[in-house]
Amino acid sequence: MSADTSYLAGQWAQVRDRVDAACRAVGRDPAEVDILPVSKTFGVDLVRAAVGLGLHRFGENKVQEIREKAPPLADCGIEWVVIGHLQTNKAKDVARLASEVQSLDRLELAEALHRRLRHEGRAIDVLVQVKTSPEPGKFGLPPAQLPGFLDLLRGYDSLRVRGLMTMATHSSDPAEVRACFRLLRELRDQGMAQGHDLEKLSMGMSGDYPLAIAEGATELRLGTAIFGRRDVTPG
Repeated sequence: MSADTSYLAGQWAQVRDRVDAACRAVGRDPAEVDILPVSKTFGVDLVRAAVGLGLHRFGENKVQEIREKAPPLADCGIEWVVIGHLQTNKAKDVARLASEVQSLDRLELAEALHRRLRHEGRAIDVLVQVKTSPEPGKFGLPPAQLPGFLDLLRGYDSLRVRGLMTMATHSSDPAEVRACFRLLRELRDQGMAQGHDLEKLSMGMSGDYPLAIAEGATELRLGTAIFGRRDVTPG
C-alpha cells in the first residue's frame, strides 16, 4: 500500500473528530480517550507517514511484524505495543523491542517476559487481557481469575501493570457488545478498590468503539478506521 500522507492525514482527522463526538455524546471529555493506531499488515512507508502526523505508538498483533518493521523505522522513536495473543517463545523479542504488552493473560507468560526483561535490564507497561466474550476463539484470562492474577503480578517488578484489555463479542446486538465492555470496567473498578493501579481500559476497535467509549474506554485500538482496508487478511 502506498503511503499517501494527505489521505492519511484526512483519515486521522476524521477519526479523531468521530471519537471526540462519541465522547461528547455520552458526556465524556475527549481528552480522556487515547487512540492506539493498529499498524498490523500495513507497510513501513505507511507507518512512517503516520509518524509524520505526530503518531508514535503503534499496535501490532504479531511480534514478527515488529521485528521486521523496527529496524527500518529505528529513527522514528516508535513505541511498539503488542496487542495480539503472545506465545512465551516470543518473550525475548518483546523484551528487546516492545514498550508495552496489552495481551498478558497467564502466569507462564508473565514469568517468561519477566525473565527476559531482567536480562535486558528493562521494565515495560502491561495490560491484563480479560476474556469478556463467550466466543471460544477469543483469548484472555477468565474474569474470576483476575483478582488472584493481579496479586501474583505484584511479584514481577519488570511488569508495570497499568490496566485491562478486552475484545468484545462479534455481534450485531449493541447490548451484547456493551456488556463485554461494561464487565471490563467493573473488573477494573474492583481491582482499583483492591489497591491495583488500573487506570487504562483498552477496549473498542474500528467497528465498535462508540460503544466502548460509552462504557468507559480510555484507549481505542483502531486500524482500518485510520489506515483503510487491509490488503492481507491477518492470520
